Amino acid sequence: MEPIDEERGLIGHRSTAGTSTAVGEGNPTQRTWPTVDGPHGLSEEESLRYARSYFYWGFALLPFLWAVNCCYFWPVLRNSHSSPQIRPYVTRSAIGFSVFSLVLATWSLTFIIGGELLFGPVWNELVMYNLADKWGLTGWT
Repeated sequence: MEPIDEERGLIGHRSTAGTSTAVGEGNPTQRTWPTVDGPHGLSEEESLRYARSYFYWGFALLPFLWAVNCCYFWPVLRNSHSSPQIRPYVTRSAIGFSVFSLVLATWSLTFIIGGELLFGPVWNELVMYNLADKWGLTGWT
């Protein structure tokens, strides 16, 4: 079993006394924890299973799971030399969530800025804020 350095969040041997190496530098056998939980988190096999399932479930119209995947596996996303099996799923989740966010922001801004000038008289049928007026739900009678 490899020694655990909880202060620096590393699995593997500690650096020799008097030398300080940043995470990801120095000894290539040192690797960061795959999750933000550190030593209290998941093992490598469980982490791979979770990262893979979050990535694939993100395609099932749940793209916020891609954001969860990126946040939970932040050490893998931050360090390019850690967990080579998990890293592709986390980076693809980051790309997927970025694309989703860009599409959502573009769609929202199109309706907010364009409005009636862009869509014409159909605009009143597309917006939801006048739905209560259409159905007569605004009066207290």
